[in-house]
Amino acid sequence: MPTKIRLQRHGKKGRPFYHIVIADGRAPRDGRFIEKIGTYNPVTKPADINLDFDRAIYWLQTGAQPTDTVRAILSYKGVLYKNHLLKGVKKGALSAEQAELKFQEWMEAKTAKIENAVKEVENAERSKLKKLLENEAKIKEERAAEIAKKHAEAVEKQVAEAQAKQAEEAEEAAADESAPEEKPAEETPEAKKEEEGKA
Repeated sequence: MPTKIRLQRHGKKGRPFYHIVIADGRAPRDGRFIEKIGTYNPVTKPADINLDFDRAIYWLQTGAQPTDTVRAILSYKGVLYKNHLLKGVKKGALSAEQAELKFQEWMEAKTAKIENAVKEVENAERSKLKKLLENEAKIKEERAAEIAKKHAEAVEKQVAEAQAKQAEEAEEAAADESAPEEKPAEETPEAKKEEEGKA
């Protein structure tokens, strides 16, 4: 039976989540499988990989063929390197202790590299967020300055209108004062007779 180490898709549309499974090569992608040995979430940054290391090595040694993506995952986790070292031990090229020492050195270097990559991603996100906040603050300041300018213009306009109104009122008052006082019209004899008649 040609066994494969492959990904089995789960998750929502646009947000995939995979199980790493051992399956018959003739079975459908999301169909029956022999054993689940891990999970892979490519949505997170960096990608989240959980893998049963020992079972992955066991299946590689029994002849299971990984797909290209799973091969990359196994290489990233060090399964392929460990398998390579174990083959060297079987052939007598190096002892089990030497193989374990080499693998531990490789794992330490890999862990340090991954931590640096995670820090770089975090720093990039922080700097991006900082830049966004700075741009937002600059836009807010520009808007505030624009609003203050409009407000100042409105106040100036109101002051100018008030001064113009006061000037008009002053002109009207001055015109009223300078106009000659009209004498009351002399009453006609007919009007006098009417007043006397009323009284």
